Amino acid sequence: MISRKKWLFALLFYVFCTFIVVLWMIPFLVAIFTAFKTIDEIFMLRNFWAPPRTWTFENFKVAWKEGKMGRYFINTLWVTSISVSGTLFLSSLAAFALSWYDFKMKKPILMMFVAGMLIPFQMLLIPVYKFSVMTGLYDTLTGVILFHIAFQLGFCTFFLRNFMITIPSSLFDAARIDGAGAFTIYAKIIMPLMKPAMAALAILEFTWIWNDYLWSLILLQSDVKKTVTIGLTAFQGQWISSWNIIAAGSLLVASVPVVVFLVFQRYFIRGLTFGGIKG
Repeated sequence: MISRKKWLFALLFYVFCTFIVVLWMIPFLVAIFTAFKTIDEIFMLRNFWAPPRTWTFENFKVAWKEGKMGRYFINTLWVTSISVSGTLFLSSLAAFALSWYDFKMKKPILMMFVAGMLIPFQMLLIPVYKFSVMTGLYDTLTGVILFHIAFQLGFCTFFLRNFMITIPSSLFDAARIDGAGAFTIYAKIIMPLMKPAMAALAILEFTWIWNDYLWSLILLQSDVKKTVTIGLTAFQGQWISSWNIIAAGSLLVASVPVVVFLVFQRYFIRGLTFGGIKG
């Protein structure tokens, strides 16, 4: 039987959490209402909190075609998919080596990965810009992809290593006795066991890279190569007073990571709890 004190505490806790969620959702609801309103309704009524009297999808069409969101989506999807795939592959190999092999520079290399996570990206803007110009990577999607992989590699390696060291070493000993090589152990034993962690990391990396603004702003100049976050800034210049179109473009950009998380949330939760309970 739950005591009255605990019941009251649980009630206050859920009321507080509900209030925080509602407070967080208010700007999102206002953006939804604005995206489906006409410009006349916005400026004549000025009731931003009310649902639109006439729901219209024209704002999304304008944002997608005239705002070139379709092109920006293709660029961002290409950058994000290649960056996430490359980062997970390289970081999983690095984590495998740092978890199960003893070599002279093991600890310094691991410390280098951890130290790289602590450096603010803002301190690297000028060196990265100069390096990209010198190497011909400036204003190319390839350059953005390579820099995303480089800067996400430290966190992903550290993350995956913490999961790999929980795997019993007896599995590797049995595989070596059967004649399995290092890459066979990595591909046939490590990767199947690491699927939940890899899925959780993939969702995080997809969200971070999709929503990236800093590196796209520094490394891209041509309009045809812009990503969705940079494309949204162009909306503020072209449709600075068309709040409905800006809101529609913002919802289009936000919809992709939201859908990805909703579809793969069970893998995300499983990945975060993977290795936490043994038995």
